[in-house]
Order: sequence, then C-alpha cells, then structure tokens
Amino acid sequence: MQAALPYLALAVAIVAEVIATSALKASDSFRNLTSSVVTVLGYVVAFWFLSIALRTIPTGIAYAIWSGVGIVLISAVGWIWFRQALDTPAMVGLGLIIAGVAVVNLFSRAGHP
Repeated sequence: MQAALPYLALAVAIVAEVIATSALKASDSFRNLTSSVVTVLGYVVAFWFLSIALRTIPTGIAYAIWSGVGIVLISAVGWIWFRQALDTPAMVGLGLIIAGVAVVNLFSRAGHP
C-alpha cells in the first residue's frame, strides 16, 4: 500500500491538471472569473501533488506518466465537453501515447523504488 501512495498523488495531480486545463479553456483568456479561479487552484493542487509524487518516483518517469495520461484525458475532455473533433491520426497518436505509458508502467523498473 505504501508503494502505491506516490502513484495516487500522481493520479490526483493529473486529474487536477486536467480540470485546470479544462477551466483554462472555459476562462476565455481569464475573462471568466469562476473558470479563472478554478484554473489557478487546479494548477496549484496539481503541482503540489506532483511534488509529493516526485519524492519517490523518478522525475522522468513521473513526467512521462503525467504528460501521457494528461494528454489523453484532456483530449477526451475536449472531445466530449468542448465538442472538439479527433480524427483517425489523432486517435492513433493517442493510442500510441497510452501504449507508451503502459510500457513504462508494466515493463520499466526505473519508476519502481
């Protein structure tokens, strides 16, 4: 259980970053106060939890997971929430990102203490 806590912190960081990025889109260049506040708070939470994860998880591994999962999730939010289209090359690319994150987590020993 103890070994899973840094990855739980990383998961919270990723979700907070996706929420913040979604709110950033909705903030209309910081003209919408509510979305702007959610953006700033979301990034603060995201970086705080990322810093907790980085106590244990190597920086490169944490950032690979953070960016890969974040890209896929924010793409899904953009597709569902903002009605942004994802064409076949985008879907293939997102699939490759998912595969890369899976390879790092399943086969690399670099991210495991």
